[in-house]
Amino acid sequence: MKEEKRHMGDTKHFCPVSLKENFVLYPGLHEHAAKYQEKIYYFSTSEYREKFLKNPEEYVAHNEPLKAPPLRVCLLGPHGAGKTTCARGIAAKLGIFHIQFEEYLQELILPKTKKKVGPHFEDELEEDDYKMPNLVQELEDNDNKMPNVSQELEDFSQPMTETETEKRKQEVELTDVEAAIKANLMDNEALPPEVLDNIVLDWWKKEPFRSTGFILDGFPRTSDEAQYLSERGLCPDVAVWIQVEESDLLGRILPPRLQKWKERQQKKMEIRKKLKDLKAKIRV
Repeated sequence: MKEEKRHMGDTKHFCPVSLKENFVLYPGLHEHAAKYQEKIYYFSTSEYREKFLKNPEEYVAHNEPLKAPPLRVCLLGPHGAGKTTCARGIAAKLGIFHIQFEEYLQELILPKTKKKVGPHFEDELEEDDYKMPNLVQELEDNDNKMPNVSQELEDFSQPMTETETEKRKQEVELTDVEAAIKANLMDNEALPPEVLDNIVLDWWKKEPFRSTGFILDGFPRTSDEAQYLSERGLCPDVAVWIQVEESDLLGRILPPRLQKWKERQQKKMEIRKKLKDLKAKIRV
């Protein structure tokens, strides 16, 4: 009852300095409280409390009430839980941005990799496409007396030129940030804080996200990433975890992936048959 009767400041139990400088509603702590003009203010850190006391007029309301930041939501859950479907609907209804975190990471390195990377996007067929022409060229090099094969064989087995090989090498040269992102997508290696600074801070501190709000789909994914948000003072207004039974996840994820696997296997069999026919032509 005593707490309820306290005459609290404009930001209630949220830190006024965090609101002013970071546009974030960060809960204040009782041990970091201060009184100004008969009102009680709570602060997230002792440093922010000292900052307020040096110049309180900068952080209190004057002619108009303080403006609260827009809605920021973290939507979490396992792959196949329906996060993206839910997030798109919520974003459209509330008029906020939808950010799919892993998709955003893919877009950052796509100009270099030319394709999406990770366990969900592995494409074994592409490697086989390169191996087969090189193998045919090797067979030709081993027999100088072998006559030219048909035009069909030549069209099918054109090896990569040195220029094309060099160009491919240049395309996959990644910066340190891009390499860290690729390692995260491929092997689930943690993203360093300095890399996250280049990605996540903008959503809280830069326009148009700062004044519009967003629903962040799939972040944070680990306790380290959650700790990163806490250390940077990046507080979501709400975090939602979608819980789904394992049997439901398997029912959603397995059939389409199994179908893709079957299609890849079928194409690999077709390539092996073509390669077998090419070897026969070379022998003839």
